[in-house]
Amino acid sequence: MSIKHNIINIAVIAHVDAGKSTLVDAFLNQSGVFRDNEVVKDCVMDSNDLEQERGITIYSKNCSIRHGEYKINIVDTPGHSDFSSEVERVLKTVDTVILLVDATEGPMPQTRFVLQKSLEQGLRPILFINKIDKKDQRAEEVVNEVFDLFVDLNATDEQCDFPIVYGIAKQGIALKELEDEGKDLSPLFETIINHVDAYPDYDDEPLQVQISALAYDDYIGRLGIGRVFKGKLDSSEQICICSEGHEPRRGKISKLSV
Repeated sequence: MSIKHNIINIAVIAHVDAGKSTLVDAFLNQSGVFRDNEVVKDCVMDSNDLEQERGITIYSKNCSIRHGEYKINIVDTPGHSDFSSEVERVLKTVDTVILLVDATEGPMPQTRFVLQKSLEQGLRPILFINKIDKKDQRAEEVVNEVFDLFVDLNATDEQCDFPIVYGIAKQGIALKELEDEGKDLSPLFETIINHVDAYPDYDDEPLQVQISALAYDDYIGRLGIGRVFKGKLDSSEQICICSEGHEPRRGKISKLSV
């Protein structure tokens, strides 16, 4: 299979301060995105001025990393309940989610909301129990609490059979078992690849794109960020944007990241 078709789209979801943006930082650091001598700030995906000021994620951000023959597109989502609509839009464009839960706090109110929306989309989450280095961590008990939450939200048997990874996002460590010796995020990468099928080859199908977010670049202009479900796009290609009850509108793609 061509490498361009070994694509997996995932979103990282959780209650606020569970460590989503920190985990995305670790993904980027361990995938060789940054130069060895490059100075990288914490929560690099929180690029908006207000996000940096408040120390929280407000807008969903996407990035891409390579792991072996796979390209993994990752979306960092807000954890605060005020920005739940951002999460809902993203979930329609991903193949699975990584549900982060604090090893001490356990499932929180927003954990329930984002999990419910994921299950409604038919996604099969991966559970990541974070911050297991805390002295008062209770990871095994938290796993049981999360399972009870799945059942309470009417998850299917397949969804309830979720893979579990333990870790310390701040140190870039993931473990399959609590007793394992952690070095990096390899166990989490392996879980993602084994849990989700790569995107099938639909290049020859009619183009179908779903835009989940809009952005603006000083050099490029307006950007539409989303998922190509079928067909393919080329840079500077002319396309028609169709919506129900309206005449098709023609737009131009000046830059495209696939």
